[in-house]
Amino acid sequence: MFVDRSVVEVIAGTGGSGSAAFRRETGVPRGGPAGGDGGKGGDVHLQADSQLATLLDFGYGRHYKAERGMHGAGKDMTGRSGEDLVLRVPPGTVAYDAQTEELIGELLTDGESIVIAKGGRGGRGNTRFKTATTQAPRHCEPGEEGEERTIRLELKLIADVGLVGEPNAGKSTMLAAVTAATPKVAAYPFTTLQPNLGVVQLSGFRSFVIADIPGIIEGAHEGKGLGHQFLRHIERTRVLLLMIPVDAEDPQAEYERIRAELEAYSVDLATTPFVVGLSKTDMLGPDDPGPTVLADNALGVFSFSAIARKGLPELLEKLWEARDAVTAEERGSSPDEWWTP
Repeated sequence: MFVDRSVVEVIAGTGGSGSAAFRRETGVPRGGPAGGDGGKGGDVHLQADSQLATLLDFGYGRHYKAERGMHGAGKDMTGRSGEDLVLRVPPGTVAYDAQTEELIGELLTDGESIVIAKGGRGGRGNTRFKTATTQAPRHCEPGEEGEERTIRLELKLIADVGLVGEPNAGKSTMLAAVTAATPKVAAYPFTTLQPNLGVVQLSGFRSFVIADIPGIIEGAHEGKGLGHQFLRHIERTRVLLLMIPVDAEDPQAEYERIRAELEAYSVDLATTPFVVGLSKTDMLGPDDPGPTVLADNALGVFSFSAIARKGLPELLEKLWEARDAVTAEERGSSPDEWWTP
């Protein structure tokens, strides 16, 4: 089961209380205060783990609590700090405070970690309160309570290329044809009910990751259909492939609908470089040139058939070039030659 959203309640550990003790030794009269500090409460961490792919584990437990700190003791002994609690999530997870909607942080790489709830400070023992005028203090501090928060976790898949199109555009067929992924393929709309990832292998040891999301219909950004639930999974993609089937009633209008939905959902998606793919060309007759789509801002318009595997090599090379150009720009160089159709 693919789970990409979850809400959890986390409580960091309470700090241990300080001790109000006095030194008691033979031959040492009036030994003075000797109460140690309490230990710090454990923090709650989120840590990215590349072996995880969904937030399914958080469907079995909603409440998570870190260990409290131990109390201080006599002989100036400080209490042991509480163990931190580490919650493992897949890379691409974003954490929000569910009450304030504040962005806490996001985890993109394996092993990356953030603190989502801080443990309480340990209380001070009576040794800390000794002064020249108060040489036998009898008071100490209690430990502070740990943070208690409700956290909303959202998973955004990390991929290089995102497949976008209306239902039955051939996205799953495309994914299955160019990767080892096995998405559900059928001749009816909304066969894709969850995002799928696949790795495209090219010559020269080159590869990139493709993400397929459920079909987008008009009004998806307002919550219609299934695509709106998963549009966030392509927010991190470097390049989009907008797929328009050649048997669409009006390919140009379908292209414009998809662009409008992306722009309405996110400004970032509206500015993401994209390629237009006219899919299902195996349905055309031998003398049928097929439809044309005017896409001024596209990096290119390619016709292909995933089933017949015609036109795929050229399309995949263009996607690689576009992905490589974005990567180079992120690193500080800007190969502008890739930004023309």
